[in-house]
Amino acid sequence: MSWSPSTYLAFADERTRPAADLLARVPSDNPVRVADLGGGPGKSTGLLVQRWPQTKIEGIDSSPQMIEAAKKSGVAADFTLADLASWKPAASYDVIFSNATYQWLPDHRALLPRLMGFVAKDGVFAFQVPNNQYSPSHTLMRDVAAQGPWAEKLANVRGIFVEKVQTYFDILAPHAASLDIWTTEYLHVLDGEDAVFKWVSGTGLRPFLDALNEDERAAFTREYKARLNVAYPRRADGKTLFPFSRLFAVAKL
Repeated sequence: MSWSPSTYLAFADERTRPAADLLARVPSDNPVRVADLGGGPGKSTGLLVQRWPQTKIEGIDSSPQMIEAAKKSGVAADFTLADLASWKPAASYDVIFSNATYQWLPDHRALLPRLMGFVAKDGVFAFQVPNNQYSPSHTLMRDVAAQGPWAEKLANVRGIFVEKVQTYFDILAPHAASLDIWTTEYLHVLDGEDAVFKWVSGTGLRPFLDALNEDERAAFTREYKARLNVAYPRRADGKTLFPFSRLFAVAKL
């Protein structure tokens, strides 16, 4: 799947706020090694560096484009290209942090305990994932994919994997000394035309667009935009309100 750092960063403040909210709940004062899994263009990694400026921090992402952008960001961290589905570090970390990444990886019942195994004793495993897969932004995306002439082509497009809060408790609790899980709904106030479309263009829409040719992509975009603009109407002041739920977890080992 291709990623565009510039498209993703169009809403950098809104995308980084959940990372800051998650980091504020991480109970670790002086970690020696910290990993930011799926750190993208370096925004969340930068937050970790600000909190722990003397710590060895590594940003890890599977996208060459994102790693290239992170290396150019000026953030004082090491950036590594790796697929988290098979990633195996040489040494454990005091904190493993992840902002909006695990939703792209299946089988959280196997994935999360494996990643927690790379956390040192008394360390912290913290992550947040989008929790809006049943919001109009995503249900309409799937509807357009299933109802158009491209339905067969998009039938097996990479999905988003997010479990219920109770499921994450069941997955994480057996491996944690203490566990904090919560959800938050942000009300993003977006500016400009087709604002919600522009938001999802940097994330959830990418697998669908990547699977289509130029003509199909244009037709899909027209139909999807039309439905989004009904679900999220632009206000008289030019702004669009976009409610966005996220799920957070902080496990102390």
